[in-house]
Amino acid sequence: MLNAFYAVAGSFLLFLLLNWILPLPDRIEYSTIITDDKGEVIHAFLTHDQQWRMKTELGEISPLLRKTIVEKEDKYFYYHLGINPFAVCRAFGRNILLHRRTSGASTITMQVARALEPKQRTYWSKIREMFRALQLEWKYSKTEILQIYLNVVPYGGNIQGVKSASILYFKKNPDHLSLAEITALSIIPNRPSSLVIGRNNDLIVQQRNKWLQRWAREKVFTEKEIADALAEPLTATRGTVPSLVPQLAQKLKKRGGPIVHSTVQLNTQLKLEKLIKDYSRTLALKNIRNAAVIVLDNQTHRVVSYVGSADFHDSADGGQVNGAAAIRQPGSTLKPLLYGLCIDEGLLTPKRMITDVPINYDGYAPENYDRRFNGYVTMEYALGHSLNIPAVKSLKALGKDRLIRKLTECDFRQVDRDRKKLGLSMILGGCGATLEELTGLYSIFANEGKYIRPRYAQDDSSGKEVKVLSPAATFMINETLSKVNRPDFPLNWESTVHLPKIAWKTGTSYGRRDAWSIGYNKRYTVGIWVGNFSGLGIPELSGANVATPLLFTVFNTIDYDDDASWFSKPRDCDVRMVCSETGLPPADFCTHLVTDYFIPLVSTAKKCDNREEVFVSADEKMAYCRICLPPAGYKKKWYTVIPPEMKEYYDANHITYQSIPPHNPMCERVFREGAPVVTSPANGSEYLINRKDPEPLLLRCRVSNDVSKVFWYINDKFYKSGEAGSREFFVPDEGPVKISCTDDKGRNRNVWIRVRYVNL
Repeated sequence: MLNAFYAVAGSFLLFLLLNWILPLPDRIEYSTIITDDKGEVIHAFLTHDQQWRMKTELGEISPLLRKTIVEKEDKYFYYHLGINPFAVCRAFGRNILLHRRTSGASTITMQVARALEPKQRTYWSKIREMFRALQLEWKYSKTEILQIYLNVVPYGGNIQGVKSASILYFKKNPDHLSLAEITALSIIPNRPSSLVIGRNNDLIVQQRNKWLQRWAREKVFTEKEIADALAEPLTATRGTVPSLVPQLAQKLKKRGGPIVHSTVQLNTQLKLEKLIKDYSRTLALKNIRNAAVIVLDNQTHRVVSYVGSADFHDSADGGQVNGAAAIRQPGSTLKPLLYGLCIDEGLLTPKRMITDVPINYDGYAPENYDRRFNGYVTMEYALGHSLNIPAVKSLKALGKDRLIRKLTECDFRQVDRDRKKLGLSMILGGCGATLEELTGLYSIFANEGKYIRPRYAQDDSSGKEVKVLSPAATFMINETLSKVNRPDFPLNWESTVHLPKIAWKTGTSYGRRDAWSIGYNKRYTVGIWVGNFSGLGIPELSGANVATPLLFTVFNTIDYDDDASWFSKPRDCDVRMVCSETGLPPADFCTHLVTDYFIPLVSTAKKCDNREEVFVSADEKMAYCRICLPPAGYKKKWYTVIPPEMKEYYDANHITYQSIPPHNPMCERVFREGAPVVTSPANGSEYLINRKDPEPLLLRCRVSNDVSKVFWYINDKFYKSGEAGSREFFVPDEGPVKISCTDDKGRNRNVWIRVRYVNL
């Protein structure tokens, strides 16, 4: 008895030693497969050894599949330790007596061992196979071993595993196979070269029926199950592996792992692919050849549709390029975020006035899309009409670093990389962004200002959630972007009868290379890009006329005639009366009032200050300050406060306004405030001038309302005088140049530039 114990213990220790010395070669490379939101395979990739080896998940091993395979291959599978000693003895005896192989003794576990480590079939390899079977039983459960078997069983050619065979032959997942289909697949691995589905179907049916009749005699299955299986025809042939949603599949493949369960809704995806392909054909006449679309579910934050190009198979126009992930100039699409941040900083409210007039920030002089200026505009008008100058002014007031920080928090990777190089132009598209990033950003407006990272796969669990805007600021932006009386409403859009209520913003990049339109409602956020992958600019390309019609069509497709409720006013948002001329709380002199949204304790409480009471002479031809106010012969009069930039705008456009009379020339007060602002040349800039044909530089300034004349000095020497707002020119000397501007009140401003003469 003791000797038996020592023998068993010694054998066990020897097994452990050999198990450590000869580790199990169980690393299996599987084909990466991508599924839709329902688990159906929509794309797959070959392994490095060019095999279709798709992993069958445990949940796909149906009770019918498990029962059939075990009955066919190893009915004692759940009772042995990897080796069936009775089967081994039986096979060995028959082989010795008959001098040929008449029956096998391989269990399912031994077949797995042989598949993991293929060897020439000898007695020594059989012993090695048995040892590997013991290793498998030691390491894995029976269910896991059966799963491995189903994943590596050969089906001829480059097809391995029941899932690969199921997809290629029957176009369905393994858990949907019938008894007849499972039985047909179970007999092929024994003769994979002579039993080929699609070529030897009649022979396969004969062999299949033999096993079905045997199971009928053994009462393995019910009579009805056997009868149905016997009557089922076999018409299958080898098909092709699905290759849908190709750009997203390539993106998800990089995640690694044999199976990636995407969030794509296949029906929606196929509808949009056809829609976008047809729409792009209509644009081809204008030499606009590509488009990309992303649809994001705002409740689940899942990407339900992802179209990277108009036609993946169009090699002539770069159909394989993933336009949804390509870095492009975003045009005006970042403006809603900017204005939302300004609202949260107390800088703006929807009715707050901004001046839309020429500006120059250290040489940067932005222009509006139509190259026109509008004077005073409200924030909501500036956003709704996508005006550039108010946006640049707002970014200057907010600070570009704050906008960059928020974009980085929202996963704008190129913005993060370029943060040190970006300037005020970024709000007009002077930065890099992708359609993926922009669609994710706009989803914050449907989620009370919270950014939740979009999910492309069902197991995405980053859980990233960032508060970008307050609910109040988000609501104000939503109210502005949902208005339809906007210039970016497409001119040729036929009907909005069934279009669900949406908010949207368009964008067009510099050179008309990219057209954007991003829209959202409570259910979806949809991102649209239209253009050419070559970067070719097209005069007809614009977000309003090219991208927005596609946006509306997509919404009509995925959310047709939806009458869901719109976003309601949050608790942190309130309404107040403001002066219509400034958008500020009214002062006593304000007579025209309008309602405006605001955030209590955040939005400015400063009262309207666009009126100034001035002491003037009885004939209103002279103004006095309190220092030079005479004892009598004067009166008080209210004047509108007009900033120098607006005075210049009014003068340039011949708009009349009431000027404050010239100040008392006898007053000895030194005016220290309101000095001229030199707008050209730009302070601190370097100018290159053609030595052979030097062009003069422009002298221009902005002055206060009470200034009528200015005086220019070059390097402290008088150069020329002129009317306020006039344009003067001069040719500078090479080197550093000091330019001084003095108004008729004695107020002065200096700027310095550097001039270099070059041969051009």
